[in-house]
Amino acid sequence: MFVFGRNSLDSIFSGDGIEGALPTPGGMAFLIMVLVVAASAVIFGLAFFLSWRFTRYQVTDDHVHINSGVVFRQQRRARIDRVQAIDVVQPLLARAFGLAELKFDVADGGKSAMRLSFLKLAEAKRLRAAILARAAGLSVDPLAPTEVAEAPESHVLALKPARIIGAAVFSGTTVTALLVVGAVVVATVWSGELGILVAAVPLFIGLAASYWKAITGDFNFRIALSPDGIRLHYGLLETRAQTIPPGRIQAVGISQGPMWRPFGWYKVHVNVAGYGADSSDHGSRTVMLPAGTLAEVMAVLGLVFPDPGVENPFEVFTAGLKGPGNREGFVHSPPSARWLDPFAWRYNAFRATQTALLCRHGRIVRRLQVVPHERTQSLGLHQGPLMAVLGLASFELHSTVGPIRPLVRHMSVANSLALFNEQAARAATARRIHRDEKWLASAAPQELPEETENGD
Repeated sequence: MFVFGRNSLDSIFSGDGIEGALPTPGGMAFLIMVLVVAASAVIFGLAFFLSWRFTRYQVTDDHVHINSGVVFRQQRRARIDRVQAIDVVQPLLARAFGLAELKFDVADGGKSAMRLSFLKLAEAKRLRAAILARAAGLSVDPLAPTEVAEAPESHVLALKPARIIGAAVFSGTTVTALLVVGAVVVATVWSGELGILVAAVPLFIGLAASYWKAITGDFNFRIALSPDGIRLHYGLLETRAQTIPPGRIQAVGISQGPMWRPFGWYKVHVNVAGYGADSSDHGSRTVMLPAGTLAEVMAVLGLVFPDPGVENPFEVFTAGLKGPGNREGFVHSPPSARWLDPFAWRYNAFRATQTALLCRHGRIVRRLQVVPHERTQSLGLHQGPLMAVLGLASFELHSTVGPIRPLVRHMSVANSLALFNEQAARAATARRIHRDEKWLASAAPQELPEETENGD
């Protein structure tokens, strides 16, 4: 196919025209192309069929077993109590046939995602319910291990298409697009060569693909709550239904760029053990809210942290998102930090509540990072030569691998040491009293929150 394609392009640019580039129906080249396409379809179709036919799975009270492979057999096993999140994914072609892929991650840095492709949609949902029921500590009938009723869900919020499109338009992609278009126009006018426009076509296609990915990936975004955890639904062509069980979120990051500030929009990311850096899905799986207002951000934080640890959570988190200064108990960098952060030193701050540590930094791109005390992995202090002269140090809280890296830049040495020691004590205490991972084993059913309204 590559040879025929290259010869066709050579024919077009050599002046033979498109008629000379395309093989005629009666020619040998056309027959070979048809045979190659047909053989490829048969081979790939047979490979997918055999992969599906030789895949077996089993769900027990403690593990999920998956056996797959035709020539090279593979057996994988995941502990139920280590399952961090479960996705039901439907690519466009799979949706046409009523099929879905079940993907679940365990706490292993994003390298242990286990997949079952492709199941009937109803079967994928039943299997998801069976795994989550066991992870929650519920008893399951051993005679019907996968016959578990799916937990009901209560709608929390949904984003309208206008918000998704606006968030994509007013983003860094637009800044890049303007710079590229400006550079191409200037180069074309300066050189007088129209070939520069043709050479820039792949760049324009790439920018268009970025917009398309951002819009279709977050389209129909909605959040729901169920006894199984937080459920996220999104996607236009490929739909995804994520379920994150309670207690699996390791850290939450809220950010706002300068182009979103007039609209009051924020993006919410999460660190989940098992997701890792999430580069394969362009970060979509780690997004808890792609573009939300302040009220919607507070609603999401209420789902993740039912107990914020303060009496006035709205005021505290608003001060953390907007800054600057020491409002609502935040401690910011000392005046000597002006030499390193002349514009953002009053925005770099922290505040500890009874249940979580809040880290704030950045002025152009504002960021607030929230880490529950029991999810603290380790702590670190950093000090360079210039920071030592200025009496400064940076504090970093290590979370699981993900988009969020909690840190507080350029604090005074005294405040950094005090935060280091106090946070270590808070984390140790929180881990001792943290509730069991089987969240429904002994808990009574909880009422779901009422539906909330949100604007464009």
